[in-house]
Amino acid sequence: MRHVIALDVGGTGMKGALIAPSGDRLYETRRPTERARGPEAVVASVLDFADELREHGIAAFGEPAAAAGVAVPGVVDDAAGIAVYSSNIGWRDVPMRALLTDRLHGVPVALGHDLRCGGLAEGRLGAGRGRERFLFLALGTGIAAAIGIDGRIEAGAHGYAGEIGHIVVRPGGRLCPCGQTGCLETEASASSVARAWAEAGGGEDATAAECATAVEKGDPRALAVWRDAVAALADGLVTGLTLLDPGTLIVGGGLAEAGETLFAPLRAAVERRITFQKLPLIVPAALGDAAGCLGAGLLAWDRLSVEVSA
Repeated sequence: MRHVIALDVGGTGMKGALIAPSGDRLYETRRPTERARGPEAVVASVLDFADELREHGIAAFGEPAAAAGVAVPGVVDDAAGIAVYSSNIGWRDVPMRALLTDRLHGVPVALGHDLRCGGLAEGRLGAGRGRERFLFLALGTGIAAAIGIDGRIEAGAHGYAGEIGHIVVRPGGRLCPCGQTGCLETEASASSVARAWAEAGGGEDATAAECATAVEKGDPRALAVWRDAVAALADGLVTGLTLLDPGTLIVGGGLAEAGETLFAPLRAAVERRITFQKLPLIVPAALGDAAGCLGAGLLAWDRLSVEVSA
């Protein structure tokens, strides 16, 4: 069975899979990232995990993987195959593609940004399938987006395309780690909702999911927090929609797990704000936390196609 290796490296855990040409997962497993041991240990864990997946493929299918793809967080130089920087992991300028190529006995390796890999998978296999132009938005600890155009993801001239979380929606608001104040992700991410709910009386260890539950129960304090977050999110999205004019807006990440508690007011808030713009279809992501790994597999198949055609 022809297959590729797919890896999705996160701050606390890694997902690994063997992916068929159809995009189906033939095998999948997980390992800890072990970031507490330092960035060098994380790199070693990634290489060991890839090697383990290679050996499993040989044992299960009688042949090694034809290629490999890896999705990593932070700043990524896709073309050079370098993991430039990740605050979650602490690494800098890791030549990930070269290291994996060497460890995997010379097979083609593709490196990509985790969010863009997730968007690639949603575009080809998930909620964006068959749609020419979409915006994939991930609402988690932060907020970022992937711009999908005709089955590919736009990286931008410098690799920063889609950083919608740093659109300023509340000038003079909370300080963002990027240095600005009132960024979208400081006002409408899952972590910002959790913080606001804690301050409103949800408890010291309050979460965004608990805030959503309180909203569903009609708690006025939670409703106020939720309304503020949805309003900020809609303001940021209208800016994005005005610039990019996507036909579909796909929303994933932890906050999207609230379902219609999020989507119903968000659709209404976006519709109230648009004037000449066309309202896109606003839908939940379909692939969950598997999107990044599936996208890494698709990158691997794409890289193999380039190698063969060359």
